[in-house]
Amino acid sequence: MGQSDRPFVEGFPDLTDCEGQVIGIGVDIIEVSRIRDLMERKGDRLHGRVFTDIEMDVATGGRYDKLAGRFAAKEAVAKALGQGISGIGWNEIEIRNEPSGKPYVRLLGRAEELAKGRGVKAVLVSISHTDALAMAFAVAIGGGSLESRNC
Repeated sequence: MGQSDRPFVEGFPDLTDCEGQVIGIGVDIIEVSRIRDLMERKGDRLHGRVFTDIEMDVATGGRYDKLAGRFAAKEAVAKALGQGISGIGWNEIEIRNEPSGKPYVRLLGRAEELAKGRGVKAVLVSISHTDALAMAFAVAIGGGSLESRNC
């Protein structure tokens, strides 16, 4: 592999196949205690309305830091789509994980329609958390494939 053929950062996918541009970015941060308190008070009501079954699975054993990360990611994705969460159902942005643990975004319903209307074909997301805080960053990209996790 020649020098020019190498990805910018070893081990990361080469995004040149995305054939697109950045449409929007979003970031969000939340205190883990806020999600823990909400789940303890309203857990059953949040399940299905805010968090999908797949997202709830990450909170088993009291892992509210991971659930807070998903919440922050949903906010970041909505911002990257250029609208914020207004007009989109929380459960229409789903944060899933690759077997490796890498998060990816699945858009449904109005969120998917909004993305298509704005020319967004993929949304990249990164999540980080401590015991106290969770944050996420999202980038909406035009071109590529909405189903692709590397683009």
